[in-house]
Amino acid sequence: MARRVAVVLFNLGGPDAPESVRPFLVNLFSDPAILRVPGFVRPWLAKLIAWRRTKPAQENYAVLGGKSPLRELTEEQGRSLEAVLRARDPGTEWRSFVAMRYWHPMSDEAVSAVQSWGADEVLLVPLYPQFSTTTTGSSITAWNDACAKAGLRVPTTALCCFHADEGYARSTARMVQEAYEKARAELPADIPLRILFSAHGLPESIVKAGDPYQWQVESTVAAVIEHLTIPDLDSIVCYQSRVTPQKWIGPSTEDEIERAAKEKVAILISPIAFVSEHSETLVELDVEYREEAEHLGIPGYFRVPAQNSDAGFIEALADLVQRTRGSGRALCSFAGARQCPKQHGDCPHARAKTEQQDVKLAKAA
Repeated sequence: MARRVAVVLFNLGGPDAPESVRPFLVNLFSDPAILRVPGFVRPWLAKLIAWRRTKPAQENYAVLGGKSPLRELTEEQGRSLEAVLRARDPGTEWRSFVAMRYWHPMSDEAVSAVQSWGADEVLLVPLYPQFSTTTTGSSITAWNDACAKAGLRVPTTALCCFHADEGYARSTARMVQEAYEKARAELPADIPLRILFSAHGLPESIVKAGDPYQWQVESTVAAVIEHLTIPDLDSIVCYQSRVTPQKWIGPSTEDEIERAAKEKVAILISPIAFVSEHSETLVELDVEYREEAEHLGIPGYFRVPAQNSDAGFIEALADLVQRTRGSGRALCSFAGARQCPKQHGDCPHARAKTEQQDVKLAKAA
């Protein structure tokens, strides 16, 4: 009998109707990895923030027909991935499952589905190329909690990141190159074109506490640039989606759009930390930032599409899945062992090592 391998794709999730927006936001801001305040404060503060943000969020989702497309796009990525894995390894029974963090299907639903299917192995695969405690880290915690409640105990391997994976970088670079050449063809020859590699931002305090996200984003961009064939490339890494008043990592995408307008430079925005279209690409980049750029008189505004089910990206993802399965580890990066420099203490490998040491000390005591 063929061995059953469940590939669980982690993603953010999004509301599936206008009335889902507020509970989605409550779930988001109730996450201790997101809202880092004392536990007794978080529930009511999460509800307050969600209440204040519901109307503008509903207006954003109205642009998308009242809901996020993320579930359908992620499920399609899963089906495409299954097809590649089955073709490569017909002796194994592969099935993809989706575990969203803040809206359905969430981890408890995915765990129940994996359990009902009778998986012999589980591979946890984030659709976040770069690890952050606020994304992949939070999803792994939610998955482990759901498994404990449901009593699901099967061999499990988690892929923590693939920020500088060769296949991912190559497939991403191809999409950037194609978008650049198309934009360049539409612009007058005397108008310069700059690539803005735009990633979701984080509060600076989270990065200073050891989160490796910013380092991994910059590593992604460096890996992608290696595969580009653009003479005299003009590019910069920037960060979007600031939602709190505290200081966030920068430079901000908004500031870089303003700078480009002042310098009379056209821009091509590459959503470098997103592999699926959703509100932050389809609304923030395509509507809000575009309107701002046009208002500032920017000479050209273009965007690289997110990967969705791009064949090259799915092939790269299949490579990652197979390497994850063959790693022999409970936790692995795209290259096996830890990749983050030592100063990033919130790297999941560092945390796992600390937990192992704590267990040894407890047993010794």
